[in-house]
Amino acid sequence: MSWLLTAAIPNPAPVAPPGLGEAVNTLLGWLKWGGLVAGVAGLLVCAIMMMIGRRNRSAVAADGAAGIPWVLGGLTIIAFSAAIVGAVV
Repeated sequence: MSWLLTAAIPNPAPVAPPGLGEAVNTLLGWLKWGGLVAGVAGLLVCAIMMMIGRRNRSAVAADGAAGIPWVLGGLTIIAFSAAIVGAVV
């Protein structure tokens, strides 16, 4: 029974299915690009909200300013997504 405790559990490296690796890399590249474009658009929307809310609409300006950390957080996760997954795995 002690041999069950000492047996090594196999841990193979991840391998893409044949012919699928390049397609997945392309898809991930498109998603990353789309996320970065959405991040730039998000920052622009926050800036516009702050400009519009400058006069007599302070709640709109506050909402725009409050959105900036969320956009930056999303961009950070997009930029470091591969490193985050690599560190967890």
